[in-house]
Amino acid sequence: MHTENPAAATPEDIEIRLFLEAIYLKYGYDFREYSDVHIKRRVLSMLAISDLSSISEMQHQMLYDPSFFETLLQGFSINVTEMFRDPSFYKAVRQEVASALKPLAFVRIWHPGCASGEEIYSMAILLTEEGIYEKTRIYATDFNPSILEKARKGAYTLDLMKTYTRNYQKSGGQASFADYYAASHDAAILNDSLKKHIHFAEHNLATDGVFGEMDMIVCRNVLIYFTRKLQDRVLKLFADSLRPGGFLCLGSQESLKFSACADDFEPVVDSEKIYRRKTDSADITV
Repeated sequence: MHTENPAAATPEDIEIRLFLEAIYLKYGYDFREYSDVHIKRRVLSMLAISDLSSISEMQHQMLYDPSFFETLLQGFSINVTEMFRDPSFYKAVRQEVASALKPLAFVRIWHPGCASGEEIYSMAILLTEEGIYEKTRIYATDFNPSILEKARKGAYTLDLMKTYTRNYQKSGGQASFADYYAASHDAAILNDSLKKHIHFAEHNLATDGVFGEMDMIVCRNVLIYFTRKLQDRVLKLFADSLRPGGFLCLGSQESLKFSACADDFEPVVDSEKIYRRKTDSADITV
């Protein structure tokens, strides 16, 4: 919690602050710069479904029971996602970004905070249809190993496919969406052809460092859960992880404005929060 005047902090705020500090010291996961509203909601939600009566009791349980911490970790994960979420974004990628990626000999794309993988596979489908996927590597990362395992499987509830099909069609999809998965009981299993160039790895935006030299970074609707301080850290990380001329894609509620690295980027499709890292005269761009 980030109350500017410590004297104004409530006992509950203090408990949450100590709880987050204990998680960091014990397990190395840093949630201290997540937004107050978001983290408080998550902590109180986890307390409500536990058999414990206070945050302090939950802290004690977490410190001495690693399995309980694993349960808590699931609660801290940001898993609000769907395939072709915000179809206009994917249409803009097709129209404004794909043409710049096609001349490259090899394409590297990073999806930090990939959650359960729906948006990764959406990008794989788009790149397949644009004829780029065979020369692409998508690096899908998240701090939560359990959610990464779900993403690896690429299996989703079958009743979601109607929504995903509509999103796909609105995004400019060029084929039958049903061709990209097989139905098995109540699950839709995505084709192995979509998985072959995706590499999954644990990475924590709050604590870990630069991730290669990417041609594109897609991190949508993650920064909204961070404080301004952590947002600046992550945006600097993205700038350092992109080659000159590389693309940065943020969520609809996110922006580079007022960030410390705003001058490092220029808008490509401002309405869809697609930016491009500026190039110096000595840089080679596509």
